[in-house]
Amino acid sequence: MTTRWDQPFCHLERPFAWLDFDALDKNIQIVQDACGGKPIRLATKSIRSVEVLRYIQNKLENVIGFMTFTAAETIFLLQQQFDDLLLGYPVMEETAIRQLLHFVQEGKTVTFMVDRQEHIQLLAKLGNEMGVRVPVCIDINVSNDFKLLYFGTKRSSLYSLETLTPFLQAIKNNPSIEVVGAMGYEAQIAGVGNRPANVLKGRVIEAMQAQAKKQVTQFRRLAVAHIKAYFPTLRFINGGGSGSMTYTTQQKEVTEITVGSAFYAPALFDQFTHLQLEKAAGFALRVTRQPEKNIVVCHGGGYTASGAIGSDRLPVFYEPTNFAYLSLEGAGEVQTPIKVKGENIQIGDTIYFRHAKAGELCERFQLLHGVRGDKYVGPFTTYRGDGQCFL
Repeated sequence: MTTRWDQPFCHLERPFAWLDFDALDKNIQIVQDACGGKPIRLATKSIRSVEVLRYIQNKLENVIGFMTFTAAETIFLLQQQFDDLLLGYPVMEETAIRQLLHFVQEGKTVTFMVDRQEHIQLLAKLGNEMGVRVPVCIDINVSNDFKLLYFGTKRSSLYSLETLTPFLQAIKNNPSIEVVGAMGYEAQIAGVGNRPANVLKGRVIEAMQAQAKKQVTQFRRLAVAHIKAYFPTLRFINGGGSGSMTYTTQQKEVTEITVGSAFYAPALFDQFTHLQLEKAAGFALRVTRQPEKNIVVCHGGGYTASGAIGSDRLPVFYEPTNFAYLSLEGAGEVQTPIKVKGENIQIGDTIYFRHAKAGELCERFQLLHGVRGDKYVGPFTTYRGDGQCFL
C-alpha cells in the first residue's frame, strides 16, 4: 500500500505522530471565519506543543491569550514567555499558586478560576501573605438540567442566581481578590457532536441542543449582568469551544471565545454536522504481522481517549473505509489487529490514524512530525518532548 506521505515520512521509525500543516492552516482559517472577529483564547490542553501554539498564535488574528489546564503547565508557559493565561480549572496547590503570584508581581497576566469559597479563601490567604491582589475569573455553570437528564458537565457549583449571590457578596470586599472575568462554558453545545453513529441519538442531541442554546443564552446573560452589578469593570467574559463557535460568536455578553480542538480536528469532531474541518493530526503505526489473509497486526496503537468508555474513544483510521478493528481486541496496548477491506497491505507498510481527542495525542509522543504537501517540515516538540508531564 502506498500513500502520499510515504516519501516525506520514509526516514522515521514507527510509531510517530504527524501534523499536516496544510490541513492546520485551513482549520485556522475556518476558526477565524467562524469567530467573526471576536477575540480568541487558545485552549492549550488541545494543542500541548509550545511550537505549535506559537505557530497558531502567529497565523490567527485576534488571539487574546491562552486557557491553560494546570498550574504547572501555566508556570511552564510563563517561562516560555507566554502571557495572558487563564487557568481553566481551580488550583488548590499552594506552592504552585505562590509561583504564579510571583509572575503576577512581575507584571504577567495570570487569572485563577473560582466557583467555591474554598478557592477564594486559599487565594486570598496566599495573596495577602505575598502582598498581591489575586486576579480571578468566576466560573458559572451553564449546563442544563432537563430533570430526566443532566445535559452538560459537572463543574462549577454556581448554577443559579441564588447560588451566585452569596458567593459574590462574600468576595465583594475582599482586598486580596480582584474579580476580572467570568466564564460560562457551554460544553453541551461545544463538545457534543450531533452526528453520532446512532442516528436516533443524533436527533435527540439536536433537539436538546436547540433547547439548551435558549437556556444558556438566557442564564448566562442574567448571570453576567448580576456579576457586573458587583464588579462593573470586568476585563472579559469567556465562553464557547470548538463546537460552538458560530453560536457563541452571536452571544453579545461573551467578549472572547476559547478554541482548541478545531485546529487538530480530532475524530470526535467528525460528529459535528456544521463543522467541515480538515484532518490535521494523528499517528502512524507499522504493520508487523499478518496472521490471516485479511488481517494484519500493527505494533502499538492503544491510544484511547479519556471520557465515558465507548467505541468513540478509540482512534479512527485516516482512511476509515479500508480498515476496521476486531470487536474482541480493539486498539491494543502493544499490538492492534486490523481487518483489511479492499487494500493490499504487506508487512512493513504504514497505517495512519487519528486520535479521538485533540491534545491527548501529544501525551503519547515527544515529537509532532510536520508535513506540508509532500515535504517534511518537522519535527516540533510536544510538552512531553520538552520533558513536561502535567496531568
